[in-house]
Amino acid sequence: MRSQPRTYVLAVATSAVFGATTVAVSRVLAWATDAVVVPAIEGSEQARGRIGVAGLVMVLVAVTLAVAVAGRRIFAGIGVADLQADHRRAVTRQYLRLPMSWHRRHPTGQLLSNAGSDVEAATGVFNPLPFALGVVVMLGVAAGALLRTDVWLALAALVVLPLAVVANLVFQRRMTPAITRAQQLRAEVADIAHESFEAASLVKSLGTEDREEARFGDRARALRDANVRVGVVRAVFDPVIDLLPNLGTLLVLLVGTQRVASGAIGTGDVVGAAYLLTLLAVPVRAFGWVLGELPRGLVGHDRIARVLDARGAPADEGVRLPRGAGGADVRMRGVSLRVPTADGEAELLHGVDLHVPAGRTLAVVGPTGSGKSTLVGLVPRLADPSAGVVEVDGRDVRTLAAADLAEQVAYVSQSTFVFEDTVRGNVTLADPDDPAAPSDEEVWAALRTAHVDDVVRALPGGLDAPLGERGANLSGGQRQRLALARALVRRPRVLVLDDATSAVDPRVERAILTGLRAEDDAQVPTVLLVAYRMSSVLLADEVLHLDAGRVVDRGPHAELVARDPGYAELATAYEQESARRRRERADVRAAEADGDDPSPPGEPSDDDGLEDGLEDAGARGGRR
Repeated sequence: MRSQPRTYVLAVATSAVFGATTVAVSRVLAWATDAVVVPAIEGSEQARGRIGVAGLVMVLVAVTLAVAVAGRRIFAGIGVADLQADHRRAVTRQYLRLPMSWHRRHPTGQLLSNAGSDVEAATGVFNPLPFALGVVVMLGVAAGALLRTDVWLALAALVVLPLAVVANLVFQRRMTPAITRAQQLRAEVADIAHESFEAASLVKSLGTEDREEARFGDRARALRDANVRVGVVRAVFDPVIDLLPNLGTLLVLLVGTQRVASGAIGTGDVVGAAYLLTLLAVPVRAFGWVLGELPRGLVGHDRIARVLDARGAPADEGVRLPRGAGGADVRMRGVSLRVPTADGEAELLHGVDLHVPAGRTLAVVGPTGSGKSTLVGLVPRLADPSAGVVEVDGRDVRTLAAADLAEQVAYVSQSTFVFEDTVRGNVTLADPDDPAAPSDEEVWAALRTAHVDDVVRALPGGLDAPLGERGANLSGGQRQRLALARALVRRPRVLVLDDATSAVDPRVERAILTGLRAEDDAQVPTVLLVAYRMSSVLLADEVLHLDAGRVVDRGPHAELVARDPGYAELATAYEQESARRRRERADVRAAEADGDDPSPPGEPSDDDGLEDGLEDAGARGGRR
């Protein structure tokens, strides 16, 4: 409430006016009964003359009550909407800042639940809360009025309040575990649904619809049972809260009858007290609404607090990284990385020392699972090392301002994402009216370097051509080249390519990588390249052989082949795979010449690019 002071001051103030006016209604009714109604029935002409005045007073009080109710509801609703918007912005902002290592540990469905149902749960209590705070004023005014009338009548009227508190405490103890279970199941249902939607083509192609339906149905039934449990607890609690004011009214009538008979109070006092308790029935329920929402609110707040309090997000304010010309110097000193597992910890990198001079290209090669992607991902801070330091131009990346690091270190992964936007929007990632967005000339230059400009020109609309969901109207290789253009348009000083051209035709891939080096030497970025094709590896200045998270050797390709048996084996395996594919292609051609109908080949093979790359390696003294 402190974050929305003006709104909640108005909400609580109008609620307090409502509470005081509610008590005023009972006092006006008591006055009208004793001073107007009873004397008028007994024949008093003076009392009959005051009937109009009494009616006008009651109308004024009723109008004040109605205005207070409307104001309370309007301002409380505005406050809840503002709080939810603030929470959602805070959660999603934190999502964008947290490293990928954090995201990999949290399912997407859970993150959607945090920003959706958990935010609603955490803020739901603030809708009835101003009402409940106004009821505090009402109870204080009512208690004072009743005590001035008669102590015994006040005790009879207010005895229900301790009972309501006890009922609420019991309710909260039963409700909290039920709500916790329901919120967790909401996240699990969202996660399963998200997985099924994301893997729609896989599910349809493999015919696993029944399995996905069963998975979703199991969690949905569990969520249904949890919601029923919550409903049962609330169904028991709500009638108890409704019953207590009615019991208080009966008790007031019982005690009031005795007090009127003894002459201690008048009939109007009993009518006013009984009517006040009747009016208190709904306000007392406000406490039930607050305490009913409180367990759910605490659970929701705890779940989003885990996101907001998560560690590892880059600092918004940090050391500035000067924007120099050309590439940046990249260095790793004693870098190790450990990640938690079910059995403890696993060490993915072990004491890596690495230096890539500015403007140079380093290819990282190794068997599957050797830590290549993990290693290069440390530079753009997709993860932070458990030990050691990663430096760009001599500055620890953990101390750099997040905006500077994102601007000067570009990362392109094998799994590319294309937004449902235009080509221009996907490359610039900026709104059309953003003055800081790259110009069309810069976008076309990046597209040319990525060898995807001809594809864009062929699209209806060119840069304004809309791309389908996840770039459905582009091939895999075209999506990868578009993602590369997205990185190049920012003219990064460090370019990290994590197998970013795996779906690109080998000849085009070689042209792209060669083009990066063909620019003005002053503008050539430092490139860290995770590669699985020798045609890519051979274009690097140096090769780093990584195995089991350790640096085995590094140096030019020809030297590593000569002195590193593991690297030579990798290179030989690539060559043997290339030879096998060449033989298959020759068999297909022979079958076609004989008039046979061989099965059509699938995706373009790597043979041509690999063969050309090996020829280049021979010219450079490498092993063929």
